[in-house]
Amino acid sequence: MSSGTPKILIYSHDSFGLGHLRRCRAIAQSLVGDFDTLSVLILSGSPIIGSFEFRTRVDFVRIPGVIKLRNGEYTPLSLHINIDQTLAIRSSIIEHTAEIFEPDIFIVDKEPLGLRGEVLGTLEALKGTNTRLVLGLRDVMDDATVLKEEWDRKNVFPALKDLYDEIWVYGPEDICDPLEGMDLPEGVAEKLRYTGYLRREMPSAALENPAPAPFDEEPYILVTPGGGGDGVEMVDWVMRAYEARQRPLFPALIVLGPFMPAASAAQFTERAEHLRDVEVIRFTPQIEPYLANATAIVGMGGYNTFCEILSFDKPTLMVPRVVPRREQAIRAERAEKSGLLKVLPIDCYPDPDLMATALSELPNLAPPSAASVDNLLGGLEVISGRVGEIFDEQLPADSKVKLAIV
Repeated sequence: MSSGTPKILIYSHDSFGLGHLRRCRAIAQSLVGDFDTLSVLILSGSPIIGSFEFRTRVDFVRIPGVIKLRNGEYTPLSLHINIDQTLAIRSSIIEHTAEIFEPDIFIVDKEPLGLRGEVLGTLEALKGTNTRLVLGLRDVMDDATVLKEEWDRKNVFPALKDLYDEIWVYGPEDICDPLEGMDLPEGVAEKLRYTGYLRREMPSAALENPAPAPFDEEPYILVTPGGGGDGVEMVDWVMRAYEARQRPLFPALIVLGPFMPAASAAQFTERAEHLRDVEVIRFTPQIEPYLANATAIVGMGGYNTFCEILSFDKPTLMVPRVVPRREQAIRAERAEKSGLLKVLPIDCYPDPDLMATALSELPNLAPPSAASVDNLLGGLEVISGRVGEIFDEQLPADSKVKLAIV
C-alpha cells in the first residue's frame, strides 16, 4: 500500500449524459462507507459533477469536457481550442493526478484506454507499481460485432491482456455478458468478475429534506430519459398519449434531464402547461425520492436508470434507444425475457394509442423483485469485498484494513 491509508482513483469516461459519472459516484460513495480510512478521487469531464452530493472522503478532479458529435467525432465542450489540445490537457491531468495521488487501485470506467487513448499513458506508468489496475464494464456494451470492430480499431485487446489486472462487470452473469461472442486474448476471461447490479439508496439529504410531492400525493408515473440528450422522442411519445386522452391514465411527472436540448425542453414545458395531469422538471441531482414515491416508471434503458428501477422495485416500461449503440435495446430485451419489465420498441413511435395502452397497463405490472433473479443487486457488496481483499494483499502481514461498522 502506497501510504498508511488506502486510496482509489476512478476515471469516469464522460462525453455525453450522466451514466459514467453516476456509476462511478455510486461505487465511490459505497466504498467510503465500508472503509473508514479510504479516500476516493474521481477524474471526470462532466460539466455538472459539482451539482451532485458527495460523501466525506470522496472528491473529484474536473478535466476539460468534450462532447461527441453526431458524426462520431469529439469536440471541446467549452474551450475554444482544438480537440487534440483538449485531449493533451486531459491526458496530462490524468497522468499527473495518478502520479501524485499514488492510488492503491485505479478503476477505469467502460473505455479501456479512455477517451481517444487518453488513459493509456497512465495505465503504463502505474503498471510497474503496486497499484491494482481494474477495468469496470457495464452489463451491456454493444452488439458483439460492433464492439469487436471498435476495440480492434482502438487496439484495446493488448491492454486487456497486458495492463489490466482485473475486469469487473457491473451485472449478474445470467442476464447479460458484455463480452459475449468476443474472441478474447488468452488469460483475459480469467480476469472477469461479475458483481451484480449496483443498488441505489435514498441520499441522506433527501431523507432530511424530502422532495415536494407532485399532484398532491396522488399516485403518479415517473418518466425519466436519464441525462435527456437522446430522450426527446420518448418524452414526446408520452406527451402525445396524454394529449390524445384516449383513456384514463395516472398523472405523469417527467424529469427531462440536464442534457436535453434547450428548445425541446422549452416545448415540453409549454405543452405540459396545457395538461392538468403532466408535470415537468428540468433536472434534479436527487431523482431518488421521485423514484421511491412513484407508482411506476417509464425509462429508456440506460444502465443507471435500470439500476434505479431494480433498487426501488417499480413496475417499469422501457423505451430503449437503438442508435448510436444498441446497448439499451439489448439490456431491455434481456430484462424483459427475465421477467423484470416490459418493453415498447422506439420503432413504434409516435403512435399515441399504443403508448396510452402501455401506460394504462403499467401500474398493474409486477415489480422486478417478482422475477426472483439471483444476485440481482449485489454489486456494491461484491466490489467492497474484492477491494478489501486487494487492500489486505497490499498491506504487511501484521496489518489489516479497518472496516467501518455501518
